[in-house]
Amino acid sequence: MQYTSVENNSASASKKNTQMAQVSGISATDKLAILGGTPVRTEPYPQWPVVDRRDVEAVTTVIQSGRWGGAPYPGPQTLAFAKQFTAMQGGDFAVPMVNGTVTMEVALRAVNIGWGDEVIVPAYTFQATAGAPMAAGAIPVIVDIDPNTYCINPVAIEAAITAKTRAIIPVHLGAQMADMDAIMAIAKHHNLIVIEDCAHAHGAQWNGQGAGTIGHFGSFSFQSSKILTTGEGGVLLCRTQELADRAASIINCGRPPVLEEQTSMQGGNNLSQLLYELAKLGNQEQVFTLGTNYRMTEIQAALGNVALERFPEQVAQREAMVNYLEKRLGEVPGVRLLKHDPRHSKRSFYRYIFAIEPKVFGANHDQVCLALYTEGIPCWAGYPAMHRYDLFQPQLSRLPVPSAFPQYFDFKAMSFPEAERASEGEAIWLDESVFRAGQQGIDDVITAIAKIQSNTAALAVANTVKKLAVKSMQFKPVKALMDFYISQSNK
Repeated sequence: MQYTSVENNSASASKKNTQMAQVSGISATDKLAILGGTPVRTEPYPQWPVVDRRDVEAVTTVIQSGRWGGAPYPGPQTLAFAKQFTAMQGGDFAVPMVNGTVTMEVALRAVNIGWGDEVIVPAYTFQATAGAPMAAGAIPVIVDIDPNTYCINPVAIEAAITAKTRAIIPVHLGAQMADMDAIMAIAKHHNLIVIEDCAHAHGAQWNGQGAGTIGHFGSFSFQSSKILTTGEGGVLLCRTQELADRAASIINCGRPPVLEEQTSMQGGNNLSQLLYELAKLGNQEQVFTLGTNYRMTEIQAALGNVALERFPEQVAQREAMVNYLEKRLGEVPGVRLLKHDPRHSKRSFYRYIFAIEPKVFGANHDQVCLALYTEGIPCWAGYPAMHRYDLFQPQLSRLPVPSAFPQYFDFKAMSFPEAERASEGEAIWLDESVFRAGQQGIDDVITAIAKIQSNTAALAVANTVKKLAVKSMQFKPVKALMDFYISQSNK
């Protein structure tokens, strides 16, 4: 749906606000929780991650085996996880790693992208997307997003390409996917590598093809908040066996990957190491790389194997509730649903993002999020735009790339209007737990939004009070939200 214009449709909006309030069972006299009223929801939403006896048994088995870490690589749990993940997501070659940030760095190194090369990244994403190229010695080139999806804009990609451009890292954000048709066409025309950042896209598909299998690489995170989690961890999907072998060697201290996989299946650590050393003596054709230890541990992989068992049911549960949410949100004035591209044939729901029109709500998204949070709805205002992101300030470091190429990090001179609009006024991110609480969990979201809409004047007062309270830190809801945002900062 399109934004409702306050100037042209104020009477209509007022009528719809009244109707929404009646449907939701609230009125303009209901005091906002942020001002001491009763929250819409007092029951906590379901916790994450989900844990049952299978997790305990899986980890216990690994502990008792004596093989806890990642060497020799890959261990039996890690190898099983790689196979099961590709069976779920698609693709043929998966390399499990320690997290979903080094996956992008390793992908760049595997295709010899490094010092002084340019890598195009979106302005609206977690800082790791821009940080990974620097770890490989490359330069992140930030571009704006598509306002319909909040994903990287192909037009902006095309405009940013120079003779030094070597790769594109599109990010599939929230419940959206970047336009992979357009991006792959650009990459083919300019001979660029595409690394899909799929940290939010486990299980997602584009034209029936799994996210992460369309580009040359697909990077997945299994950090504790992700909808498929091993606590920490990642997987890099690779288009070819050659790319997978290079990636596996890089993360395993430079060792030849095929040999390591063969010896890892031979039993205990001592026997595996002996076979490895004997094989080295008789094989002078091994290919080594300059690598490091980015291996996934057997404990992480064991948790991942259990998580994959639960995943299909959780996906179906979230999808049903998102469909219900969208039907109800579509009735709310001042709310804009992000575009659902029909080519995005299967969605994934790490977080669900929608946009508000600040003029209709009488407040920006951070203020609405504060009000929603105190009503009992887990939400977040999302990432800052990359050039205004506290967690991304390379110029404050002595890292080689920003030291050698400071002109690429003059953030005060940069402007990304769409990313700024999303990150400073519009975007509201709902936590995935909202979609595991049944229909009542969704109804509570709608009721809370309607309550806030019906109390825009009171919300304005609350925001004034908040500004004063922040100085003294005496306003408990503000401190609660700050604590919540701090907890989200690692995500």
